[in-house]
Amino acid sequence: MIKKTSLLVTIPLLLLTACQSTFGPSAIQNTHNAYNESIVNTLKQQMLLNLVRLKYRDQAYFLKISSVTAALSLGGSLGVEAELALNSGGNILTPNIGGAYVDKPTISYQPLQGEDFLKSVLSSISLEAILVMTESGWSVERIFGVCVERMNNLHNASSASGPTPEIAPKFRKFKRMLGLFRKLQKQGEMEIGPDLDLDSSSENLSILFEVEDVDKESLAELKKLLDFDTNESGSSALVSISSNFLKKRPNELTIRTRSISSVLFYLSQNIEAPAEHIAQGLVTQTTTPDGEIFDWVKTPAGQMLEIYSSESSPDGAFLAIPYRGYWFYIKDNDLNSKSTFMMLMQLFDLQAGQSKYSGPTLTLPVR
Repeated sequence: MIKKTSLLVTIPLLLLTACQSTFGPSAIQNTHNAYNESIVNTLKQQMLLNLVRLKYRDQAYFLKISSVTAALSLGGSLGVEAELALNSGGNILTPNIGGAYVDKPTISYQPLQGEDFLKSVLSSISLEAILVMTESGWSVERIFGVCVERMNNLHNASSASGPTPEIAPKFRKFKRMLGLFRKLQKQGEMEIGPDLDLDSSSENLSILFEVEDVDKESLAELKKLLDFDTNESGSSALVSISSNFLKKRPNELTIRTRSISSVLFYLSQNIEAPAEHIAQGLVTQTTTPDGEIFDWVKTPAGQMLEIYSSESSPDGAFLAIPYRGYWFYIKDNDLNSKSTFMMLMQLFDLQAGQSKYSGPTLTLPVR
């Protein structure tokens, strides 16, 4: 009887010890990546859903995940069942061992609204934020093509910063300027950064062009498009950047940036709406002055992001969401669109980080 009792106590202790060795550090390893991936996918789906909503003139809405708390617990039980055999004179003891591993996450959501919504979504993207993005390796063509609405007298589809316009916007000269910017950037002949003003000891954003002889024509074309001065040889120019259209100084580029809201509207214009929805009048069809259907892929933002639609869930999509009986998705092999979508997520995080939220929090225990 002593040996049986020792065995009954030892087995559950060994089981509990083994569970505890995997419950501590291994529990973090097993759950961290799962939570991380789930949160990232949820935020991407929310962004894509809001893009599609704006195409249909529905209300975009954002929920931030403010915290995730996972309560991990381990429980065990030990019991013995006894059967008394009166006739045979023998007793039967049956061990009863149980264990449970419980993961109880609690997720807190914060809706973007009020002052927080104003600062994060409706306020114009700062020139400093655009500078940070270009310095971090993003193409000036992608950043300016999506985030800049106007530069001097060149318009980047300004009417597309809200619900889909009925008449095609102006963008062709701005698009040409972007191509020249990108060409000079790739060749290392264009730099954007702070320029220290020695007179006022303040930093101003500027663009420096220093081109080789073969690219003087490109700089000359930019000079004509944007109306700035170069040196006598036409090989360099230092142009300051401002956001004040009411007080434009010589040799200055005046830039009006979009807000996150207007960026979302602009990018949503190139979403492929199903023919059924077009026939039902659920989306606006933009036309050219000649009365033809305008193709938004021709615009700077349209070149950067394409979102498709299908009746069934698409195979191999990078990201897909259901909406109004159809699926809207980004192709996994469309690296250009994936890059723009990633940039959009970074811009949103950059803007959202400028404000502190003090409103109500929605906390949901997950069962």
